[in-house]
Amino acid sequence: MTAAIPDPHPNRQMLLRHLAAENAHDMEGTLATVHPDCMFRDFATGQVFHGLAGAERHYRQWWEAFGNVVERMPDGAAWWIDDETYVAQPQYVGRHVGPFLGIAPTGQSFVLPFAVFVRFRGGLLAEERFYYDLATLLRQLGQEAPDPAMLAQARDWAAGQPAGDQRVRIV
Repeated sequence: MTAAIPDPHPNRQMLLRHLAAENAHDMEGTLATVHPDCMFRDFATGQVFHGLAGAERHYRQWWEAFGNVVERMPDGAAWWIDDETYVAQPQYVGRHVGPFLGIAPTGQSFVLPFAVFVRFRGGLLAEERFYYDLATLLRQLGQEAPDPAMLAQARDWAAGQPAGDQRVRIV
């Protein structure tokens, strides 16, 4: 009888569970994989989301605006830096079906490559830092540039500060 070889990356199964729930737009399942003190940082918009309530805002923003899924890029790569740190080059694929940064839904499809740095704590996702070119996304939606006032409101909303009806203006 051969002994099973342990996975060299102890957080891999949690990452796969997280991605499956995220792509299914299963909020309960997604949040079950996230540390209560998590932080999500979107460098393109300047948004920072803290805690489980922030994580929920982050996911709702993308799911409701784009109905997106995350998939591996054909030429993308992924690396475990150490047991707690994962870095990848996936892409978002979706269609603009809801408001985003004050932009009304256009129905346009998009493919958005990005880089993400994921940190784990206690076997759960504790931090995501993601980098993408906002101009690339906006061009695919038929927009020239983001509205600076909308970006400022988006940052306030991400931090949990009230800024009007965010579901209409930002989400």
